Amino acid sequence: MSDARLTLAALRDRIAHLEGAEGHARKTLAFGVPALDRRLPQGGLALGCLHEVSGGPAGAADGAVAACFAAGIAARLPGPVLWCVTQGDLFAPGLEQAGLPPDRVIYVEAGDDISLLACMEEGLRHGGLGAVVAEVARLSMTASRRLHLAAKTSGTTGLALRRWRDPAQAEDFGQPTAAMTRWRISALPSVPLPVPGVGRARWRVELVRARAGETFEMILEGCDDTGHLGLPADVADRPAAAAGRHAFG
Repeated sequence: MSDARLTLAALRDRIAHLEGAEGHARKTLAFGVPALDRRLPQGGLALGCLHEVSGGPAGAADGAVAACFAAGIAARLPGPVLWCVTQGDLFAPGLEQAGLPPDRVIYVEAGDDISLLACMEEGLRHGGLGAVVAEVARLSMTASRRLHLAAKTSGTTGLALRRWRDPAQAEDFGQPTAAMTRWRISALPSVPLPVPGVGRARWRVELVRARAGETFEMILEGCDDTGHLGLPADVADRPAAAAGRHAFG
């Protein structure tokens, strides 16, 4: 092995040591959609870490599906879920449709982002929760590092749900943070049904940042009442190569 490769390997080992856990030792939560899971490091979402989720450009509509995406993840983790907000406008029936019933959720309403981040960090350090979700507009590198460290220390998964009431705040989503992954979720029209009614929701799911992984986007069916995403029938019925081209761009 060349000196350059030895140096790179040593650097990777040092980074893993500083992060407090080697990649192979980290537990993951599979989404249950092979086309999605195989694109993620270790085949799933890293647990005991901080992740970011935001809506797409359609404002409140995309913000709602981003919340459902986060709820679906939290729903499939054992234990109560702490959900921190700055305004009491969370629609609990919507979370239940994504698999997270009200009796599993502890709601905290904080006055501002500073108080909200403090509540999230305290919840992550507690260690007795399945997940902690916080609807936050701004997330600095310093704050995200504290949250990520708290999540790693306790093993509780943190989900920073980026929500902006002022469109100008959305620019903050492009700033670097310590989160393991960064997701952007957008609502798409559902597939028409042969009978009157509304079909299952369809989302554009984008992984816009991932440590040790590649970014991608794909079209999926929204969370069902167990918190699971689905592969649309028009994608699942195609040959693997064609389905991959359709789903990933």
